[in-house]
Amino acid sequence: MSEISPNIWRAIFTRKMLICVFTGFSSGLPLYLLISLVPAWLRSEQVDLKVIGLFALIQLPYIWKFLWSPLLDHYAWPALGRRRGWILLTQLALLLSVPLFGWFEPKAELWGIAYLALAVAFFSATQDVVLDAFRREILFDVELGLGNAIHVNAYRLAGLVPGSLSLILADHLPWNSVFLITALFMLPGIAMTLMVSEPLAVSSGPRTLRAAVVDPFREFVERSGWRSALLILGFIFLYKLGDSMATALATPFYLDMGFTKTDIGLIAKHAGLWPSVIGGLLGGVWMMRLGINRALWLFGAVQVVSILGFAALALVGHDKLTLALVIGFEALGVGLGTAAFVSFIARATNPLYTATQFALFTSLASVPRAFINASTGYLVEQLGWFSFFLLCTALALPGMALLVKVAPWSENGDRYMRRAGN
Repeated sequence: MSEISPNIWRAIFTRKMLICVFTGFSSGLPLYLLISLVPAWLRSEQVDLKVIGLFALIQLPYIWKFLWSPLLDHYAWPALGRRRGWILLTQLALLLSVPLFGWFEPKAELWGIAYLALAVAFFSATQDVVLDAFRREILFDVELGLGNAIHVNAYRLAGLVPGSLSLILADHLPWNSVFLITALFMLPGIAMTLMVSEPLAVSSGPRTLRAAVVDPFREFVERSGWRSALLILGFIFLYKLGDSMATALATPFYLDMGFTKTDIGLIAKHAGLWPSVIGGLLGGVWMMRLGINRALWLFGAVQVVSILGFAALALVGHDKLTLALVIGFEALGVGLGTAAFVSFIARATNPLYTATQFALFTSLASVPRAFINASTGYLVEQLGWFSFFLLCTALALPGMALLVKVAPWSENGDRYMRRAGN
């Protein structure tokens, strides 16, 4: 344990970890635009809360991305390569499509907005497939915890653009300018893609498209066995269910509590900045010491408790200090839980089939966000905000219970990684 400490800062300040900052930021920006800025835009234009809740269905590409992930494993682009080529293509698509939101009138053109949001979700989900594979292939197993913690930290920091800066700008600029400025934040990720090298692990992909489609699924089942495979998939589905539902309508919740868009931008989002940064770095360092299994237990417990903060805010109402405390603790708890969760998923993949297996696992984790979250508007209407957040807390517990089977406290996961061929 004492041998790790002198190397912690050396491990953080490396080129690989800097790349993880850019992958996280590029991955998080379009998702937070869809789950934070677009709902705030629709709510500020007096669109019904039930309709806004249904907009969670436009995130279906995050669920189904494993269907086209074999294409990304099999086909490569000339000059840029298999990973960098697909990353650049999706980033350019996002840069060009996001500003188009400003061309629509929310109340009159909801279907047009929905189709555009679906396209943005498709480009974003495809980018995630390749960025996840790219990150897994440049990190050694011992670097997974720290690298994924930094990625998740940057992912959440990216939410400050559509969830903070863009909301503040919306009080002073027309929405078409807001969406254009938001889209320009894809440029750092594009610069990263042009500057990095293609991972050596993907110099040659699956020889046939059939191998790219079939072999990743067969390898996962054969390695784990049907029973263990189903337990792992069940855990991936349930672990983030509660906090995903709790944050699905966060911005409309703040608006309903009487906070202005500027309040949300300056207080709600920035209150989570430093807890997110500190939590992300500490999470990575602690995972180096604890191992991924124990981190899932400890960070998951903090994640569950953080959901109760929203229930407390629903009781207190319009109070800026309570808002700051609740968001700060949520950023810390959910950030820690997500870092451990993504590291678990990365560890569960076989390096031979990174993109497809990673896409399968993260697709399953996205099911609650796309399907179940679509019902959140109706649940809030029926239950009220306080009872809704209590329900979210209860739904976070089954995933924690499955840790007994998929990530026992007494094991560090080494046996599983050896079976995966790492």
